[in-house]
Amino acid sequence: MTPTVLIVDDHQLFRAGVRAELGDRVEVVGEADGVEQAVAAIAELTPDVVLLDVHMPGGGGVEVIRRSAPRQPGVRFLALSVSDAPDDVIAVIRAGARGYVTKTISADELVDAVRRVADGDAVFSPRLAGFVLDAFSTGSGPVAPPRIAADDASGDLDQLTAREREVLRHIARGYLYKEVALRLGISSKTVEAHVSAVLRKLQLSNRHELSRWAVERRLLDGD
Repeated sequence: MTPTVLIVDDHQLFRAGVRAELGDRVEVVGEADGVEQAVAAIAELTPDVVLLDVHMPGGGGVEVIRRSAPRQPGVRFLALSVSDAPDDVIAVIRAGARGYVTKTISADELVDAVRRVADGDAVFSPRLAGFVLDAFSTGSGPVAPPRIAADDASGDLDQLTAREREVLRHIARGYLYKEVALRLGISSKTVEAHVSAVLRKLQLSNRHELSRWAVERRLLDGD
């Protein structure tokens, strides 16, 4: 089913550009240029996904979520911002957003992100997932996670092939299967097979647990 989307941004030209990029692959049911208009539109239209800017007059995306989410629990929020500052990302995720992508994202990636959020997944631009997991694993702001003993991490990694380690690091950074495939010169099916093998060997259930596992062991540091 095609997800319905409300675009919230205080720049009309940007809203028009997003609408054009999304095309008919999602159903854009409305637009809003500020907090008050967004809250009213969400209540009236109850879209599947609200695609919203983080910085707007009147409290920005965080205020939109805080005022709307309790009244429309079925609506999901995806932040779309020029900012990749940790404080911005953490604030909007803590408010209740299901994802955060930057405005450098391609049209195809944005459509995919909207669909995944509509389906209940959590979506982040590459390189943002690490410090989001970092912050939420500690229950505070973006601070360093506890270091796991080096021999513990290396022992687990010894179970993995060199290619599986490469795939693990890319997935832990938030890249999609197709993005990992392009970077490593392999097929998406092969990436999926490697991820399955990694999850099995590390006794993890999904890619989110995998990302947390990598962050807690600081496997992304210096990459």
